[in-house]
Amino acid sequence: MDDITRPKGLLEFWEDSQLAGHNAAYLEDLYERYLTDPANVPEQWRTFFQTLPRVNGHGAEPSHSTIRETFRAMTRQPFAVRRSEPCKPGAPVHEEKQIRVLQLINAFRFRAHQVADIDPLGLREKPDLAELTPEFHGLAEADLDTLFDTGSLAIGERATLRDIVTKLHEIYCGSIGAEYMHITETQEKRWIQERIERAGGRASLEAEARLHILQRLTAAEGLERYLHTRYVGQKRFSLEGGDSLIPLLDELIRRGATHGVKEASIGMAHRGRLNVLINIVGKTAAELFEEFEGKAGKHFNGSGDVKYHQGFSSDLRTENGRVHVNLAFNPSHLEIVGPVVEGSVRARQQRSGDDEGRRVVPILIHGDAAFAGQGVVMETINMSQSRGYSTKGTVHIVVNNQIGFTTSSQKDARSTLYCTDIAKMVNAPILHVNGDDPDAVISVTQLALDYRMNFHKDVVIDLVCYRRHGHSEADEPTATQPVMYAAIRDHKTPRALYAERLVKEGVCHETVPKQIMDACRDRLDRGETAVDGLMTREEARYPWAVDWEPYLAQACTAFLDTTVSIERLRQLWRSLDHMPDGFELNPNVGKIISNRRKMAAGALPIDWGFAETLAYASLVDEGYPVRLSGQDSGRGTFFHRHAVLYCQKDGSAYIPLRNIREGQANFLVINSLLSEEAVLAFEYGYATTDPNTLVIWEAQFGDFANNAQVVIDQFISAGEQKWNRLCGLVMLLPHGLEGQGPEHSSARLERYLQLCAEHNMQVCVPTTPAQIFHLLRRQIMLECRKPLVVMSPKSLLRHRLAVSTLEDLSEGDFQPVIPEVDELSDSTVRRVVLCSGKVYYELLEKRREQKIKDIAILRVERLYPFPKAQLHKQLERYPNANEIIWCQEEPQNQGAWFSIKHHLDATLPDPSRLRYIGRPFSAAPAVGYAWLHLQQQHKLVSEALGSDPVLKQTDT
Repeated sequence: MDDITRPKGLLEFWEDSQLAGHNAAYLEDLYERYLTDPANVPEQWRTFFQTLPRVNGHGAEPSHSTIRETFRAMTRQPFAVRRSEPCKPGAPVHEEKQIRVLQLINAFRFRAHQVADIDPLGLREKPDLAELTPEFHGLAEADLDTLFDTGSLAIGERATLRDIVTKLHEIYCGSIGAEYMHITETQEKRWIQERIERAGGRASLEAEARLHILQRLTAAEGLERYLHTRYVGQKRFSLEGGDSLIPLLDELIRRGATHGVKEASIGMAHRGRLNVLINIVGKTAAELFEEFEGKAGKHFNGSGDVKYHQGFSSDLRTENGRVHVNLAFNPSHLEIVGPVVEGSVRARQQRSGDDEGRRVVPILIHGDAAFAGQGVVMETINMSQSRGYSTKGTVHIVVNNQIGFTTSSQKDARSTLYCTDIAKMVNAPILHVNGDDPDAVISVTQLALDYRMNFHKDVVIDLVCYRRHGHSEADEPTATQPVMYAAIRDHKTPRALYAERLVKEGVCHETVPKQIMDACRDRLDRGETAVDGLMTREEARYPWAVDWEPYLAQACTAFLDTTVSIERLRQLWRSLDHMPDGFELNPNVGKIISNRRKMAAGALPIDWGFAETLAYASLVDEGYPVRLSGQDSGRGTFFHRHAVLYCQKDGSAYIPLRNIREGQANFLVINSLLSEEAVLAFEYGYATTDPNTLVIWEAQFGDFANNAQVVIDQFISAGEQKWNRLCGLVMLLPHGLEGQGPEHSSARLERYLQLCAEHNMQVCVPTTPAQIFHLLRRQIMLECRKPLVVMSPKSLLRHRLAVSTLEDLSEGDFQPVIPEVDELSDSTVRRVVLCSGKVYYELLEKRREQKIKDIAILRVERLYPFPKAQLHKQLERYPNANEIIWCQEEPQNQGAWFSIKHHLDATLPDPSRLRYIGRPFSAAPAVGYAWLHLQQQHKLVSEALGSDPVLKQTDT
């Protein structure tokens, strides 16, 4: 076979290719596509195929058998095995060995992280990787002093094999284990490779920088020792063993400032949190000591939370400008704070016009077992490059204690080699680093941040360390991990090791480490902050800060004029009805738009979708941004919203609510990824950061919120009481028993009502388009920020009676209680039926059908805060009504009954008595058989209206 020549660049292409030595079938397929049309294959492959041998050296394309033989040869040795330079006598042998040297270099890039010295305890078992030996690649001892081209290895153009191997060990087998060859973007991979190899496995730090690291390590260790002796036996979830986290975060903030970062938002669980609060964010030691002594902060009025769940924020002055640093509040649910921080960061970025994520950077600190074990990590990483949730890259830090609770075995903790493998799903580079080598820690920190700022993608630092104490300071770890803790007991602290190193290398005198320790202790004794450059509030005056003060006083039940004039509603519709030229709607969607034209003209009653759209249109026109996300929220799960329209000719999308007028507020609707927990947490974080945007999360079905229950329990319902965090998030949860089985019927209304107390949130069940119109408008217009849980409808979206008029939108406000709508004589009413939601219309139709005139039906549309005064006023209208019925379609142990019964009792006029009518107790939210559902529904409606005919079982 003739020599295969190739243009410059193909060897580099081979070095990056994941096809190295594999998949000849794929190469053959590429060649077939090339023969059909050269434009069908990437340029680099096209260039290569042009160099393949011809039959007899010229003429037509070679025979297919010749091509197969060429490909087979490539699978035995690397692609493009010959240099384009002329060969000298004996060169073919040398050239073959040259390729093997490049294979060896590539093997280190791919696999050397597995044998890197990243475990400070030395307990990690390293595999015996033959691929990292010259012998594996057919290179003998006699080749060690032969000069070879180094390819793209950043150590000079040529070197002996001995020097190449030595350098590869220094770069890839020291305190840093770099995983980056899985990245599919060549530019990113090349960038990381060049940075790592140029550094040669060593951190280049000035003496002053290294002394600063020692000071930060001393502050980290000093705080833990101080607390350990002053508050004996109290849990603090010590950072000891992972002390390098403090200089790591310090470097992130300082280096971030050189990139123009103005805000760093940190999320972490409780391990090391107190240390971060004191030594990074700037909380004073005196404040922390008060919390250890069980005292609440002077400005705190809620129930509070334990000290290692608290958040804090401050402004720090660095050499390159100020940085606002905040540590998010977090419950014990470890990784759940991740998407909350991401949502907060997205809001901060949009508030400051930071479209590229250069001003605001999210930093998430994880535990190793939690990073691998908790699904919300995957959900959050999956959001990282999506349009609606991207924050342009997150710096993930795994404080890898090599143990989860009491588990240290990898076989128990995960099914992957590393706890960080999940991050490979988004091609994130992963930098494993020995926590006992602070210089290496700073080196990877700089690399990680620079990568994030250059490529706007996630990056992971795996800080491999250990946990000096048990899960908490009251734990006895040797009971389950005797070998690990025997090693820890005899192991010097990171500060001690680093101090010895600096003294030995002549960076400082042997007295300096003690002087730094004494100064640290003196600061703690005085209760001062441990952070240099901390700015006072007067100095800070952060330009993008939000004043939450106006939202503290007003009650969310106050009356508010949410009306919009009929003329303005019609003007808004005319803007919404304007389509781009040639935009062809789906016929079914076109029918809905046509009906909305008639609704705007008053020729048809207004349905739910139109009222909701007008609410959003009026808000963005008035300057209130709207953010709506959920699975299929653009169209609406039940085909009712159509906020996003699609052209049937080319698939292009058009959003009328973004095109009302020039200068309007933003309307953003997001078809979210298939996640509830991370997405809802993201929207919560966004809403806690931006009180001026109406933030809405919509569940596809109400019960889907089950998958995000931790967000509801720990943040939405309790965030204000625990952490003084206000939030105006809206949750739209489709609810209603319509024969769709247990999983698609109930939004679990009872769960939200059980969480209601101290005016922490609102729970509403609107039944008319006008009600949702006013409810959404008041949520953002009222100077009050409480979460709003809406039991939104399904069948009512198109129910012939669930309609409103333009006048209903141009008058009044949201009604917590809707009075009787038919003309009844108040004095003749003997029974009042109270209800919420869809069952109202079934009761109404049945009463009208039977022409009942002595039963009034009232709708309670706001279940919390319960409208006692309004309901009592309505009940007083019926002096002869001795029987008050609460009718619900949910089972008796579910729905609203048990949560509001005491409120109902308190509103009853004498001598009325209260009675429940609805489904009986049930373990499931609804039945799964349509005939049984209809039988139960018929029975409860009939009982509520005083008639209960014998029901026959019918076929479905």
